[in-house]
Amino acid sequence: MGTGLETTPELAQESKTAAKQPPMWQVVLLNDDFTPMEFVVLVLQRFFALGHEQAVQVMLKVHHEGKGVCGVYTYDVANTKVVQVSRFAREQQHPLQCVMEEA
Repeated sequence: MGTGLETTPELAQESKTAAKQPPMWQVVLLNDDFTPMEFVVLVLQRFFALGHEQAVQVMLKVHHEGKGVCGVYTYDVANTKVVQVSRFAREQQHPLQCVMEEA
């Protein structure tokens, strides 16, 4: 008598052909000499749901290293976030750049 957890050949084959996870993309903010640090923190909190401390850490990474990862998403979500952040920055007259890179 089995435990009911045995794998039949059909189930083993099915699991091998299961759908792959979609490729993931990083959303990245790029440093510039004009966008205020407070605005970058606001963007990170508003569009990436980061808490204040985490947003400050990412902002400092952008400031000191030239870029910082805001989050990792599927292509469509990452692209939407890039568009939203870019539009918001322009509306607020800041040159902040937001891009996506394959993770």
